[in-house]
Amino acid sequence: MSNGLVFSSDAMAMDVDRVLRWLSEESYWAKGRTRTTHEAAMAGSRNYGVFDAETGEQLGYARAITDGATFAWIADVFVDPTARGRGVGKRIMQGVIGDLEPLGLKRTALFTADAHTLYEKFGFTQLTDPESWMVRRGITM
Repeated sequence: MSNGLVFSSDAMAMDVDRVLRWLSEESYWAKGRTRTTHEAAMAGSRNYGVFDAETGEQLGYARAITDGATFAWIADVFVDPTARGRGVGKRIMQGVIGDLEPLGLKRTALFTADAHTLYEKFGFTQLTDPESWMVRRGITM
């Protein structure tokens, strides 16, 4: 616990309704995400939350999709707008990295349009070989 914040990797502790609302209504990357899609994404991921130590209210969320041996993709990192500036983003990333590091993964990736400074504090850098990366876009939500 730090700054009145508690990190959890217990999927059962996540406030699914709150996280779905954040992502489907407030995020730029998951607008309109359905409950079915969200629940499937959570079921196929390691889920992380940061909670207020006094109230138990969930203040942040992230998930990691990983094979547990070679690669992870960190996704859906979101901090409640009312909790921004309290260190929630840093606390959630400390917890995520702490959970993934013992796996000895060769590569951990993420996508961000606006939080480069946060992720750089945890060793993330922009791609040095973007010409090697490819993406296949699918249906949305």
